[in-house]
Amino acid sequence: MASSGEEGRVVVDLRSAAESAGDEDTHATPLHEIESLCMRCGENGTTRVLLTLIPHFREVVLMAFECPHCNERNNEIQFAGQLQPKGCCYTLKIPMGQSEVLNRQVVKSDSATIKIPELDFEIPPEAQRGTLSTVEGSIMRAVSELQALQDERKKVDPQKAEAIDQFLLKLKYLGSGEAAFTFILDDPSGNSFIENPHAPSSDPLLSLRFYDRTSEQQSALGFLAEPTKEPGESSQDASTVEANSGGQRMPHGSVGAVAGRRAIAQGNSDEISAAFYRYSAPEEVDTLPSTCSACAAECVTRFFSTKIPYFREVILMATTCDVCGYRNSELKPGGGIPAKGKKTTLHVRNFKDLSRDVIKSDSAAVNVPELELELSAGTLGGMVTTVEGLIVKICEALERVHGFQLGDSTHEWKKKKWDGFTERLSKILNLEEPWTLIIDDALAASFIAPATDLIEDDKQLTIEEYERSSEQNEELGLNDMDTSSADMAYNTTSA
Repeated sequence: MASSGEEGRVVVDLRSAAESAGDEDTHATPLHEIESLCMRCGENGTTRVLLTLIPHFREVVLMAFECPHCNERNNEIQFAGQLQPKGCCYTLKIPMGQSEVLNRQVVKSDSATIKIPELDFEIPPEAQRGTLSTVEGSIMRAVSELQALQDERKKVDPQKAEAIDQFLLKLKYLGSGEAAFTFILDDPSGNSFIENPHAPSSDPLLSLRFYDRTSEQQSALGFLAEPTKEPGESSQDASTVEANSGGQRMPHGSVGAVAGRRAIAQGNSDEISAAFYRYSAPEEVDTLPSTCSACAAECVTRFFSTKIPYFREVILMATTCDVCGYRNSELKPGGGIPAKGKKTTLHVRNFKDLSRDVIKSDSAAVNVPELELELSAGTLGGMVTTVEGLIVKICEALERVHGFQLGDSTHEWKKKKWDGFTERLSKILNLEEPWTLIIDDALAASFIAPATDLIEDDKQLTIEEYERSSEQNEELGLNDMDTSSADMAYNTTSA
C-alpha cells in the first residue's frame, strides 16, 4: 500500500486504524491518503480515508477517490463495527409531492438491497456499494448507472434499449416526487439506516422490521461457521448433560442437585443459594436443534414451560453457541391464542413501581404519553425486564438507531428536540413527575406484575381486554388460520 509522500498520512494497517477509532480521542482521527489505481484511465489517483463515528449509530470508514488525470471521482462508506445480531428492513412510504421525504438521509451498506415495488425494481447489493446519500440520491444514482451503457445497447439491442428508456422515465418521475411510491431498504447485516426526522417519536411514513438471517445470508456475509465433526462423532444430545465422572448422562434436574450437594459439602453459602436458585426448577427442560443467529453454526436451544401467577403459561428459551459464544434468551407465550387482546396501563408514582417485573412479547406495542414515545409491535422483540429496564432499553435502542440526531450537519431544532427528550426521560426515571406506561398486546402475551397479593387491589394497574380488529388479525395471520381439521379430529377422539 503506497503513501502520499507525507509520513503522517501513511496508512500502514487499516484494521489497526479502525480499532483506534473507538478510543477517547476519536475526534482527532487523521485523514489518510493512499495512492490508488484509477480504473477508468489506468493512472494513479488518490484515495482519502477517514475513520469516524456517526453519533449514536456506529463506526464507519469514509473513502473518497479522485483522479487528477481523467477527473474520475467516487465515494464509498464501509462499516468498521461489528455485524449486528439481526438483519433490518426499512420501509418508507413516500407521498406524492413531498420532496422533503426524498431528502432523508440513507446509509446503505455493501450487503443492502433497495426495492421499489411499484416498478418491480430492485438494486442488488453488488450494483451499488456502501453509500451515504438520500432517497433521491439513491434513485438518481441508479438512473445514471442504467444510462451509462445505453448507447451500446441501442447498437446491439434497440428494443431493449427503448424499454430501458421508458423505464428510466418512470424512475425519474418517482425521483422528482411526482408520484407516490414505497422505498424499501433490506440489509441482512443490520448496518443500514433511513433517517427518522421525528425521532424519538414514531414516524407514520417509516417502519422498521428486524429478522433472523438465513444460512444463505450468513454465507453471503462471510460469517458462516460450520462446526467440524470427526468421523464417527455423533451430534450432542443436549437433553442430557454428561457428568465429569465416568461420562454418565444425567437429566437437567440432577445437575442442579449435584451442584447443590457439592456447595453444601464445601460450606459455601453463596454457592448454595446460587446452585439451588439456578438449577432446582421442578419443570422438565427439553431441547431442540437450532442454528446460531450470529454465525449460523449448529447449536441447541433449551426450553421449559412454567406458569406465572396472575398471567399465563409461558415458555422460557435459552440458546448458547459453542462456536462463537453467542447467547440469547427469550420468553414465549404458551397455550392457545386468546380471543381478545389486552391493554395494560401502569401509573408510575414511586420508585417501587420502577422495580415491577415486565414481560414484553414480540407482538406488544409500548407507549409513554409523557415522553411522546411510541414503539410499534415487534420493536426490540420479546424481553423480561423491569419497568425501568424497559424504558432504558428503549432509549438505548433509539440512540443507536437514530444516528443523525446529534451530528454536525443536524438542524438546531432537531438537536433541541432530542435534548428535550433526554431531559424529560431523566425526570421520569428520577420520578420528578408521575408518568404512565402503556403496553398494548393484541395477543395478550405481555404482563406487568401487580404490587399487591390480589391484582384487583392494585389501583395503579389497569388491565383492559378488547376485541382485535380485522387488520390486527390479518397482521397476526389469524384470518387465514384454519383449525377445522384439528377440531374434527379432537371431536372424533373425545366421542
